[in-house]
Parts: sequence; structure tokens; C-alpha cells
Amino acid sequence: MNLNKVLLIGRLTADPQLRSTKGGQSVATFSLATNRQWTDKNNQKQEAVEFHNIVVWGKQAEIAAKYLLKGQVCYIEGRMQTRSYEDKQGVKKYTTEVVAERVQFGPKAGAPGAPRASSGGSDFQKEGGMPAIEEIPTINIDEEIKAEDLPF
Repeated sequence: MNLNKVLLIGRLTADPQLRSTKGGQSVATFSLATNRQWTDKNNQKQEAVEFHNIVVWGKQAEIAAKYLLKGQVCYIEGRMQTRSYEDKQGVKKYTTEVVAERVQFGPKAGAPGAPRASSGGSDFQKEGGMPAIEEIPTINIDEEIKAEDLPF
């Protein structure tokens, strides 16, 4: 059994670019940055950033191009694909990209409740790769809840 599955949560490095194929199929491309942090053998914090090329097809490409923005957190689910092409000099080149099957938007960059970028790195990076989460409000119930009051 084989499996080609990619799950990424990261930030867009630029606004998506929307194009159409000769056949009229929409395709959006963008780059997603992810980071990982670890402590080395000298007990020093280390960080590495990876940049992933993302390709989105069809209606989902149009929606991604319309609503995703540079710096926004995004969840991508898809598959890895390597393809080849010839450059202008006729040299064969290879590129590996993630073909997105599912794109889930995070909060818009700069929106209320969205993680904010700062000169010292983004909240996304500071919090170990996860976006800031808004506090969930507490609901106080003054009355006792009885079993017969439950709808199930």
C-alpha cells in the first residue's frame, strides 16, 4: 500500500498568483513557510524555516486567490508532486510542489484575533509553530441542570 499525503500549517510568503490553463482551468500558486524549533546538544534553541510551493486547481484556486493574503496562516492538505520542465536554455529542471486538495484559511493577517508579525518574528514562530488562539469565553450557569431538562 502506498500513501502520498501532506499536511501543512504555515504562513503565505506572498499573495497567491491566479492563472488559467489554455483549456480554461484556473490554477493558483503560492509559497507557504513553515518552521520548526528544537534544542541542540549545547542546549541552544535552534530554528529552521522551510518554504513549500503550493498549487491549487479549479474553483478552490479562485477562492484561494481571492481571500488568501501574504502573512496569513493557512492549513494545506494535499499530495507531493515532482514534475520536470525545460528552461529557456533547454536544460531539464525539476520542481517539487504540494498539490492542494484542501485549503483551510486561518485568520487574515492584521485582523482582530489574528496572530501579529513583529520584527522579532511572528507569534506563529514564537509559539512553536501554532497560531495564537483566542481565549474561549466562560459561561456561568447559576441553576442546577437536571437530567430531565436535557434534550437527549
